[in-house]
Amino acid sequence: MEQHQTDKKQKSPIFINRELSWLAFNYRVLQEAKDPRVPLLERIKFMAIFSSNLDEYFKVRVATLKRLVMLKKKTREKLVEPPTETLEQVMEEVGRQQEEFGKVFREGILADLRKENIHLLTENDLNPEQETFVNNYFTETLQPLLLPILLDETETHLFLKDQTVYLGVHLTEPQTEDAPAERFAMMEIPTKKHGGRFLKLPTAGDQRYVMFIDDVIRYCLPVLFPEYKQQKAHAVKVSRDAELDLEDEEGNLMAKIRKSLKKRETGYPARLLYDPETPQALLEAIMAHTGILEDALVEGSKYHNFRDFFQFPDFNLPHLKFEPQPTLVHPLLEQEPSLLEAMKKQDYLVHYPYQSFDYVLKLFREAAEDPKVKSISATLYRVAEASEVCKALVKAAKNGKLVTVVVELKARFDEESNIFWAGKLQKAGANVILGAPDLKVHSKLGLITRVEDGKMKSYAYLSTGNYNEDTSRIYCDHALFTSNAQLTKDVEQVFNFLMDGQPDKKFNRLLVAPINMRERFIELINREIKNAKKGLPASMILKMNALQDERMIKKLYDASKAGVKVQLLVRGICCLVPGQEGLSENIEMRSIVDRYLEHARVYIFHNNGEEEYYVASADWMTRNLNRRVEVAFPLTQPDLVAQLRHIIDLQLQDDTKARTVDNTYVQTPAQEETRAQYATYSYLQELLPAGMEPDRKEE
Repeated sequence: MEQHQTDKKQKSPIFINRELSWLAFNYRVLQEAKDPRVPLLERIKFMAIFSSNLDEYFKVRVATLKRLVMLKKKTREKLVEPPTETLEQVMEEVGRQQEEFGKVFREGILADLRKENIHLLTENDLNPEQETFVNNYFTETLQPLLLPILLDETETHLFLKDQTVYLGVHLTEPQTEDAPAERFAMMEIPTKKHGGRFLKLPTAGDQRYVMFIDDVIRYCLPVLFPEYKQQKAHAVKVSRDAELDLEDEEGNLMAKIRKSLKKRETGYPARLLYDPETPQALLEAIMAHTGILEDALVEGSKYHNFRDFFQFPDFNLPHLKFEPQPTLVHPLLEQEPSLLEAMKKQDYLVHYPYQSFDYVLKLFREAAEDPKVKSISATLYRVAEASEVCKALVKAAKNGKLVTVVVELKARFDEESNIFWAGKLQKAGANVILGAPDLKVHSKLGLITRVEDGKMKSYAYLSTGNYNEDTSRIYCDHALFTSNAQLTKDVEQVFNFLMDGQPDKKFNRLLVAPINMRERFIELINREIKNAKKGLPASMILKMNALQDERMIKKLYDASKAGVKVQLLVRGICCLVPGQEGLSENIEMRSIVDRYLEHARVYIFHNNGEEEYYVASADWMTRNLNRRVEVAFPLTQPDLVAQLRHIIDLQLQDDTKARTVDNTYVQTPAQEETRAQYATYSYLQELLPAGMEPDRKEE
């Protein structure tokens, strides 16, 4: 499935195509849905994640490929990879994965649900009692929410909303002679208005029943269209281009993004997903009335929007879900009444989602109330809908603190939430900076200044994850609480850069993109190469979400050729080809997809035994290193280094959920299996002092 780019000097492939590598990552998600070791209801959630990921992929990546295909021939020829060929390979692989997805659902999920006495019924499976229940429910609840539209010749245009499932209805065998022999209709499945995609039916003993509301509507089609004897409904769904059109970012960026968000809703259709059983005449009628062209057609299944399976009822069966892992308290911070006072004594590293995000909230709430605190600065990329962090910043501004917040309005699919909080903060009196010109602010920083003994003392928060209470429960991230003067001074310089846009800032400890991060990473790799050539031990452990930047990949190839051992932990896109003789035989790559989303970036350089550790917000993608404001911070405090190294070592030892670049599960001869995420939880739990409660209720 992999498309490779080859070096002119050698025949072997040196780069894996980015788009196909992403699809390989999403296949790892599908592998979780197939894995019988994963509890059944969690496998269903992985089906939902796979579907949701693919929707976004079409809205962004496939839509971009289609834009490139529409460029003039001379312009297309200048591209490194021909978009037409890539698009063909993408669609072929998507088709293969969707076929397997359907097989997993039919032969795996549904069969295992039946073993648990859970039956997902169709319109053809109802007994008389269930028929009565469904008919009554339809008449009383669903029918008032439906608005069927007949596709007559007079209907010139029908607009299908993005990511919304519709039923196309094929009507035949009219009840009267004057009615047309064949008609077509469309109606939206009212998932949001209904409050979900599923209807639970009455149980019978220990037998549990549930239906798609799609099938409830299918069963009741005669009620909607009594003038026809035959009514068949087939699902369709459109995924629209999600790119915001921001040709000129000067002026009122917030207003322009609001305008572009409305355009996104009507964006170019990147995909029309349809039921393969759809009659050609109905499909042609839908295309004619929507203006969607044949090149957007993608064969799906009877049901679309499997992301709605996040709402699948659990029937109160805990054995079908992951065993609870109560959020752990931090063994030291939990005992400190004041985080600011604690941060004077030493640095603290918190590991999400295993340990509580509450310490971030406590820090900002404390700073908002402390009369000695004079200013608070933060970068906001993706925040929770009801963000407690933003509420604390609003309170701080109202309490007279100088609050400076950098809000990234171009955080895809979070623009509306960020616009909302930017407005709230401005109204409270905060100084709101809407990103940086030509750059996306992706760093996760906080800075607090406080008057102590007549002098200004600074405290910083640096993280690989967002200020988001919701995702902190499922994303694996690391966060540093520090008052180290060199680090806080560098963080202040990052905020100065975000305010004045001048890249002339000097940093003592931090690596900051696009100013010095790429250059410093290259220096660190070159040092390992130099040591290897001297016969000294040389190695790197590099953990990230995506590895795509060609310059960094080529530098890793140089390291491998020099004898540097490179261990990669890459969750998603990996364009590097590992283990290839003469190019990358000293590079191994593995990817972990498990219960939580691996989101942290960690870079470890051997340095002849004096290891250097960097924890970062940045992947090694061209966009991160060149076009985003990113931060990597060093970790030097011995106890924190030991913690992080132990967690990374567990991931390198994982032989349960780790895969190689071709999605083969890693297997080791060890007698005891290692599952890194579970082993990490156990390790952090063991750090708690005797008698300390491992968890507490969220604030």
